[in-house]
Amino acid sequence: MLALLYDVHGNRAALDAVLADARGRGADAWLLGGDYALFGPEPEAALERLRSLPEATWIRGNGERWTADPDAAPDNPVVPAAVRACRAALGDALADELGALAEHSLLGGTRFVHGSPVSDVRSFAPEPDDEDAELLAGAAEARVVFGHTHLPFRRRSADGSVELVNPGSVGMPFDGDTRAAYALVHPDSTVEHRRVPYDVAASAGRLRERWPGEAWADIVARRIEQARMDV
Repeated sequence: MLALLYDVHGNRAALDAVLADARGRGADAWLLGGDYALFGPEPEAALERLRSLPEATWIRGNGERWTADPDAAPDNPVVPAAVRACRAALGDALADELGALAEHSLLGGTRFVHGSPVSDVRSFAPEPDDEDAELLAGAAEARVVFGHTHLPFRRRSADGSVELVNPGSVGMPFDGDTRAAYALVHPDSTVEHRRVPYDVAASAGRLRERWPGEAWADIVARRIEQARMDV
């Protein structure tokens, strides 16, 4: 069984809870969908867990791209300082290695991307949208799995031709539910979305303790606590 782990964001406690749940459900292969370390309280520990997984397929997210190339990151109150902190925590060599990961992966007739087939920062909305066709450009597969928005859902594209699956975020959900989110692909190809509780307050507190007084860390901690982007 394949477990889909997206947007871990250095939240080791959330990742540990998801790994335990997935293994308990019979997961024996892993699709790792990007944004592994950036913004999280324990980027090194989260990556150590992920790098120990057998039968894992990795793709790159915008977080890896920005951490490898800080000049490419957007200039706002959160991202530049978080990128500097993450790169310092991981070290230049590992940050650059992650930045060189492939953007797409094809497994069993499914295309796996971080945001969409055309971008790692442009992604699909939970409801059918006029942009679906543009975002799917070049993708011929019947199922596309993606993340980036931290909103778990599954739907058909606007024209009905493609199944779109977002497993949600392991480390920082944005749908108001603080539980870690991921998905399983069963042997019959059906997708099961899963939610797993973990110690949210401890993860948020670890961010503030590790980078005391840093505005970006407090903003991200509140996002973890509230499972919302707009805080």
